[in-house]
Amino acid sequence: MDQIKIGKFIASCRKKQGMTQAVLAEKLGISDRAISKWETGKSMPDSGIMLALCKLLKINVNELLSGERIMAESYDKRAEENLLAMRREVEEKNRQMLRTECWIAFPAVTAGLVMVFVASFIEMPTWLRMALITFSLVMIFAVAFIAVGIEQKAGYYECQYCHHRYVPTYWQVNLAMHTMRCLQWKHWNGD
Repeated sequence: MDQIKIGKFIASCRKKQGMTQAVLAEKLGISDRAISKWETGKSMPDSGIMLALCKLLKINVNELLSGERIMAESYDKRAEENLLAMRREVEEKNRQMLRTECWIAFPAVTAGLVMVFVASFIEMPTWLRMALITFSLVMIFAVAFIAVGIEQKAGYYECQYCHHRYVPTYWQVNLAMHTMRCLQWKHWNGD
């Protein structure tokens, strides 16, 4: 979706309705800075406010997401294009979250293992050794807990046999073997 095009469309519709940014913002219960950001293409309206915005601008959501008025004959095609564009954006954000998971998890786990190695082989007082090992294990488990949460929110699981896709609960992800997870939870639990 072209945020700049959508922003210009919001601005033109607002002006057509004879509203200033301040008036539109007041009617929506937000700041006029948010309206300005939309109109300059720096951000998009929240999904929770889109219906109210469309009602005030006398457009529909499909036109808002297209950034232009849509004729009746091309309405279905534009709706499909908008849905696919939104789907691609969600998938890209999920891929970014999964990459972030790796960038967080790998260094933290490596640092934790190095601390355990240092505590095991370098001469130091016993209390310090225990504190270092405890800290490193807590860090590893905390990062793993966060990484599994990211994986659950950003990912989905697909059975390699029936191709059923689903999003498991946090605990299903946490307790899965992280290989053939879909098979473990879908087929073993009879879902």
